[in-house]
Amino acid sequence: MSEYVWRPDEAWLTGSRIARFIRNCGVADLEELQARAAADPAWFWGEAVKDIGIEWYEPPQQILDLSAGAPWARWFRGARMNVAHEAVDKHLRTRPHQLAVIYEGENGTIRTLSYRQLWQESNELANGLRALGVERGDRVGIMLPMIPEAVVAMMALARVGAVFTPIFSGFAPAAAAARLADCGAKLLITADGFWRRGRMVKLKAVADEAAAQAPSVRHVLVVRHTGTEVAWTEGRDLWYDDVVAEQFWRSETERLDPEEPCMIIYTSGTTGRPKGAVHVHGGFPVKAAQDMAHCFDVGPGDLVMWFTDLGWMMGPWLIYGGLILGATVFLYDGAPDFPGPDRLWRMVERHGITHLGLSPTVIRALAPAGTGWVTPYDLSSLRVLGGTGEPWNPEPYRWFVEHVGGGRCPMINYSGGTEIAGGILGCVPIRPIKECSFNAVVPGMAATVLDEQGRPAPPGQVGELALTAPWAGMTRGFWQDPERYLETYWRRFEGFWVHGDWASVDEEGFWYIHGRSDDTINVAGKRVGPAEYESVLVGDPRVLEAATIGVPHPVKGTAAVCFVVLRPGVAPDPNLAGELRELVAREMGRPLQPEAVLFVGALPKTRNAKIMRRVVRAAYLGQELGDLSALENPEAVAEIQRVRAAAQPG
Repeated sequence: MSEYVWRPDEAWLTGSRIARFIRNCGVADLEELQARAAADPAWFWGEAVKDIGIEWYEPPQQILDLSAGAPWARWFRGARMNVAHEAVDKHLRTRPHQLAVIYEGENGTIRTLSYRQLWQESNELANGLRALGVERGDRVGIMLPMIPEAVVAMMALARVGAVFTPIFSGFAPAAAAARLADCGAKLLITADGFWRRGRMVKLKAVADEAAAQAPSVRHVLVVRHTGTEVAWTEGRDLWYDDVVAEQFWRSETERLDPEEPCMIIYTSGTTGRPKGAVHVHGGFPVKAAQDMAHCFDVGPGDLVMWFTDLGWMMGPWLIYGGLILGATVFLYDGAPDFPGPDRLWRMVERHGITHLGLSPTVIRALAPAGTGWVTPYDLSSLRVLGGTGEPWNPEPYRWFVEHVGGGRCPMINYSGGTEIAGGILGCVPIRPIKECSFNAVVPGMAATVLDEQGRPAPPGQVGELALTAPWAGMTRGFWQDPERYLETYWRRFEGFWVHGDWASVDEEGFWYIHGRSDDTINVAGKRVGPAEYESVLVGDPRVLEAATIGVPHPVKGTAAVCFVVLRPGVAPDPNLAGELRELVAREMGRPLQPEAVLFVGALPKTRNAKIMRRVVRAAYLGQELGDLSALENPEAVAEIQRVRAAAQPG
């Protein structure tokens, strides 16, 4: 497909941050910038930290140290810094009264923090944390909804030099406890509760159970968010307000080596315990800000919203990146369609949001309600759209671009990971954009597609997405498990970080993600990504969502089985299943026709809307389910197991 859905005008071509960065680097164009970055990462990141405004207490003497090998690259050697200074303190000179945070709750509550208020509140909390015995290097869990205190806590812990572990506010106690225990958290910061679809979620009760299973937790710090009554453990539990009351509004901010950890963020493993990706002051925050600047064109005064939770990578990414660049971060704590399908569009109009990031799943959920929920609102403040979490299908992609962005906003498709600290593939607003594509490797990333022998794949061929050079945001390994880190990323092909995604590049240089490589379906020797099946299925107006897995087959080796969620009002029946099988056969070829199309009410997902295909497959095949701590809707697993039993009664 060669049709573009968006083209940059002269303002983007000359006035965007990436255009200015290219000029300031003294290179001719994006291609030269990327080639030089791949050949000389130290040069690129030295220029990037200047462009995004990193202020060192002491400047680096060496940008990149590879003495321990690429998997253990160390950055900005000899420097001293603190992310709290980069995200908050430096802005007091130029924008103290600009809003750093705007929060809207599901119940309509709106709260704000200026940069000066965020500075003061994070200093007061830092002093309170020190009084509780939190010291440099200690680990602290944050299990909060997306409320202002989450931002304050992140910055306060950075000031102390402590390491925070974000924990999804929707986790069950066991999942939260596993993370707290694994990192040895000394303290947990939580809230009394939060609202979801008008219902009170009693977060403190979950925190109590989690803390009871994590012996290292000495204190639980509780934010009064809803005012609901909570159980109380004397000597352990403390009210957030009481801890910060009477604290001095200045505190000492630790001057740290950029390689000192600021965050351990957990990602789910297929088996075994979750993986704790270690990120440092001079890593994740730098990469987040650089991606925001060069892909999303974020700068001072912009108002950036990403629909996420603090427990997923995009939460810290939004907060660190937006604040370092002097933007305003918009936090929404609620469902995207409550009390109606216009909730997001109403917030864009009310607050003047300039950058809006949503997952394909959110759009697929909102689009069936119709454009009548969108058109009444003035969305002219929007400059940039963003999407991440999973591959796009054409229909929701077009709906987002045309009806929300009005066809005038660049749609920045973005894909990377928690261990990346941001994106590998993205879009830059100085190139045309094709539907569902990535128009560039994210500046500073050196990406390629490898075939089964580890050689560069030709254009159009699907292969393993890999990285050929280190970057500043890379995880510094998994917490207390360096071998697992090396095995996960570095040992497939010598000298390459193999990310685990199938990707391809077309003849014009546009990139596409085809799903996780461990999800690949090999039907009679033909390798097919599940996203190809799913894209065909959701193209049918009766289908809302789909997930495809490969299952053993006596003849083909592997056959495809598709799980389909139908749109409201559409009844599942065998004839419809047959029609959908035929649709796939027509679109993809008879040899790739799925063995079965099965109807379910929901698909197993994480909070940031990623479909957990490995869980779908394990549930269908009756295998061990592995780590389910990131799963938001466990009832979907039980339904798949019931559907399997009904489909295979013997």
